Amino acid sequence: MARRIATAAAYGGGGIGLLGGAAVGLLLTEGALARRAVGGSDAVPPRADGVYGAAFALSTEERPIVLALVGDSTAAGQGVHRASQTPGALLASGVAAVAERPVRLVNVANPGAQSDDLARQVDLLLGQESGGAPPDVCVIMIGANDVTRRMPLAVSVRLLSDAVRRLREAGCEVIVGTCPDLGTIEPVYQPLRWVARRLSRQLAAAQTIAVVGLGGRTVSLGDLLGPEFESRPREMFGPDNYHPSAEGYATAAMAVLPTLCSAVGLWPEEDERPDARRGEGFLPVAEAAAEAAGEAGTEVTAAAGTVSGPRGRWAVLKRRRRRRLPDAKVPPATEAAEAAQN
Repeated sequence: MARRIATAAAYGGGGIGLLGGAAVGLLLTEGALARRAVGGSDAVPPRADGVYGAAFALSTEERPIVLALVGDSTAAGQGVHRASQTPGALLASGVAAVAERPVRLVNVANPGAQSDDLARQVDLLLGQESGGAPPDVCVIMIGANDVTRRMPLAVSVRLLSDAVRRLREAGCEVIVGTCPDLGTIEPVYQPLRWVARRLSRQLAAAQTIAVVGLGGRTVSLGDLLGPEFESRPREMFGPDNYHPSAEGYATAAMAVLPTLCSAVGLWPEEDERPDARRGEGFLPVAEAAAEAAGEAGTEVTAAAGTVSGPRGRWAVLKRRRRRRLPDAKVPPATEAAEAAQN
């Protein structure tokens, strides 16, 4: 595992080990300025747990698909004011529309969480929050706080691996939205922007190697899914200049949805085959991880029926076509809570 993480870091680019004392001082100063400019938020994210696509219950006897979200403030939906704008609500609505079946959303994500909080969240998910039954599929979004608080990369990846392993052993499909590119945050200037981008991509690549090795899938969040975040930051980031806006979360959810639907067997079969015209194909997992870290919206999953060779495990790299998200169907309880807040 250590060798593979080192390989991913090499593919993703160098770190800051060769910077001189003056450059390090400049980075520390820029970091302090960025912390002042990024407002942060103490607001509690809107709670979106509940059943989506409830109308489909009248036409099917199948039980609801259980979708769980785990991770940090991005998974929790911090920065928006309505439950329907959170990534959990958007993904649950999308899966319900594709499956024509109800989806029950359980979100245990914790704003400000680092990877060392994943064990607690998984305990909740496999315990009282789910009634003792594991979810059908779990989306994990984690890593940004590991970078900003300088958690060692190997520790971060080990903690994520432990969480993914537990979920997989419980029979849950796992999708990890890898560490976003912190170099896109508007108040961050060069050379700190360059360093933040390098560290983010290295962690994202290492996360992919670990998750794919455990039978999970990853989707690169990269620069939070598209050059629109750099070209229109005031629209794609929220008021604190750090968390996504409602439009930003919708863009992220739109990129994760195809992989989520594929994980639960809902995506069209023709889209499951790699398309060379879109740059898809089979690669050693370390190469696939590095390529995905540099291009947002890229999925990496283990190649079926292959074994590890001299270049490591093989993986499938896919650039799934994004589908428009349906309007979120807010559960009645959440809708009432929002009305009370307004």
